[in-house]
Amino acid sequence: MVSVLLNDLKVLKGKKKLSLYQWNTKTAKHYFCRICGIYTHHQRRSVPTEFGVNIACLEGVDTFAFTNVIIGNGAAQ
Repeated sequence: MVSVLLNDLKVLKGKKKLSLYQWNTKTAKHYFCRICGIYTHHQRRSVPTEFGVNIACLEGVDTFAFTNVIIGNGAAQ
């Protein structure tokens, strides 16, 4: 998962194949692929000016190549 400002995320292909899921306050917006069901990204409730992006579903990104990954509590793994 990476963070990106709302204006900095551009969906280049497949936008029509995304489904939006919201619940409760409907502040957060969660997007999934209608075909395979993978979670692609979401607009955060806690920081609504950012998207959280699932980098594992980005073409050409090798998630196993990352060597220093910061986890939720700030520790590197």
